[in-house]
Amino acid sequence: MPKPKPLFVTERLSCRCWFLQDLQALAEVYGDADAMRWVGDGIAITPDECRNWLAVTENNYQTRGYGMFALEDRVTRVVVGFCGLVHPGGQIEAEIKYALKRKFWGRGLATEAARALLAYGANTHGVDYVIATTAPENAASHRVLLKAGMAKGQLRRDEDGSYTQLFEWRPAGSPNAA
Repeated sequence: MPKPKPLFVTERLSCRCWFLQDLQALAEVYGDADAMRWVGDGIAITPDECRNWLAVTENNYQTRGYGMFALEDRVTRVVVGFCGLVHPGGQIEAEIKYALKRKFWGRGLATEAARALLAYGANTHGVDYVIATTAPENAASHRVLLKAGMAKGQLRRDEDGSYTQLFEWRPAGSPNAA
């Protein structure tokens, strides 16, 4: 099966839409309990939940033109992780998400992907405001988001009493650009 056309490329990465053959890579990333400690409720997801996420993402492609995407190493074509712009729970703002296989951490790939994803969202889909939400203690993600050009926003108190750190981004030249 031919691979889908890249949506964007960076120095080291190629970004493309998901397809069924990505299920194993999805399970490797999102089934890794240590990697997922900062994602959502902090619980790794099952292969069945990954399969469902493929269907949700396909629907996002059809309705919004974007969603979560696979990140491949440009040389080896190996999937190193995932990134995307999503609207969890139907929220109005696009939210940037990313996760890499643990063996690819610490190489600057998340920052490289986030920068390119923000530009792709603005240039291809007219997305003019993107947020990110992190645990206040997640210093690694804070560094990624700041290096990608996002601005640190408010600390929000969640319904359960915990806090979420907000980051915001607008394209350069737009009103209220970060």
